Amino acid sequence: MTEDKNKQQPGQQQGQINIELTEEIAEGIYSNLAMIAHSNSEFVIDFIRLMPGVPKAKVKSRIVITPEHAKRLLQALKDNIDKYEASFGPIKRTDDMPKFPMNFGGAVGEA
Repeated sequence: MTEDKNKQQPGQQQGQINIELTEEIAEGIYSNLAMIAHSNSEFVIDFIRLMPGVPKAKVKSRIVITPEHAKRLLQALKDNIDKYEASFGPIKRTDDMPKFPMNFGGAVGEA
């Protein structure tokens, strides 16, 4: 019985993981702010969408990962940023929060 568990599925190589991506997840979720917190056993990354003129921002997705995976994510982001900048030039960085025009998306209403 344990032998059956270790058998490979047809067309699957040992150590290969089959990853499914649904259409809904493939569309992605736009985020323009991330907040990170941690405990001794996990990192919590909240992806947030700030909308212009709206004082309340919503967390659109929360990812909880182990410290080991957080370090792997950091390295993967660094590798990808290095490749991006090699192709497209340096990414400009500002310490300021994004600035949105207060009338973004239409005329400002008056009461």
